[in-house]
Amino acid sequence: MIKELSKHILPIFIIIRLFSSCIEEPKLAPNTAEGNFEALWNIIDTRYCYLDYKHINWDSIHIVYKKELLKDTTEEGVFDCMDRMLDELKDGHVNLYSDFNRSRYWKWYTDYPSNFSSSIINSDQYLGQNYRIAGGLKYAKIANGTIGYVYYGDFMASFSEANVSSIFKYFSTCKGLILDVRNNGGGSLAYSEQLASYFFENETLTGYMCHKTGNGHNSFSKPFAIKTPANKDVNWQRPVMVLTNRLSYSATNDFVNRMKMSPHAKIIGDKTGGGGGMPLSSELPNGWMVRFSAVPMYNTKMENTEWGIDPDVSDSITVGDRAKNIDTIIERAISLIE
Repeated sequence: MIKELSKHILPIFIIIRLFSSCIEEPKLAPNTAEGNFEALWNIIDTRYCYLDYKHINWDSIHIVYKKELLKDTTEEGVFDCMDRMLDELKDGHVNLYSDFNRSRYWKWYTDYPSNFSSSIINSDQYLGQNYRIAGGLKYAKIANGTIGYVYYGDFMASFSEANVSSIFKYFSTCKGLILDVRNNGGGSLAYSEQLASYFFENETLTGYMCHKTGNGHNSFSKPFAIKTPANKDVNWQRPVMVLTNRLSYSATNDFVNRMKMSPHAKIIGDKTGGGGGMPLSSELPNGWMVRFSAVPMYNTKMENTEWGIDPDVSDSITVGDRAKNIDTIIERAISLIE
């Protein structure tokens, strides 16, 4: 199954490489505090895909942080200055890697309610002590055995067609399925496509992506269609409720965007965290690596998914329910199925 799905994923990276070759590489900067700063600024200026979309004046930011850089040109000072500059992008896919630190931007989820409790979903009310495990998927029957519940917490955790087939067979008498991807920070786009394919009856257009074709902030290719295949052998054609929160990010954001187009799915919970840009990496003169969003991804209406995807039914875990060890969002999904 993975080999078949790679036929859909591989052309994306081939196209990225072809279009990347059209982008003029900046001149090699010297390995100095100023040289590394300018190299980083230029990488973002020419290759980051959301500067205009986020209304970021990158030239003004250059002026501000160039002045800050001159106050402390030690290795740690340069890193901290670059870290603060990259924070202006407000992007969880942007990181600067050195031997002693890794920069990160986390406010895309830390500024919001968690809407998730691992202790609650692992209680006897939901997964309990005797839940089953199939690959990276945990699953159990809930609501007196009438509804199937699956928790998938990491799109780097593998699963097979046989795993999913076994889960669907176990839930064969259930009215519907709850697929919980809250606190799933992402991972493999191949697994996103694979998991979504079990909930489509036919190959379906689920989004678009573009590629940088030059150094300009708006130098993009024409939209490239993203289609989600249908798995004809293993297929769920009853209601499926996909649970989301702000920590549903990156590949999980992509999965939710696909599931928006599934004929049997509803998205329940909080808006996803986003992370709609496919990240690439580049190296600074001193060997530090920078990761950045390079390929913007869109829904079927050509709306950018970088800032997250709204649920079909918005809900949050209430204080009262949390005190009772009840997950408000799971209960809402149960009521919608029933």
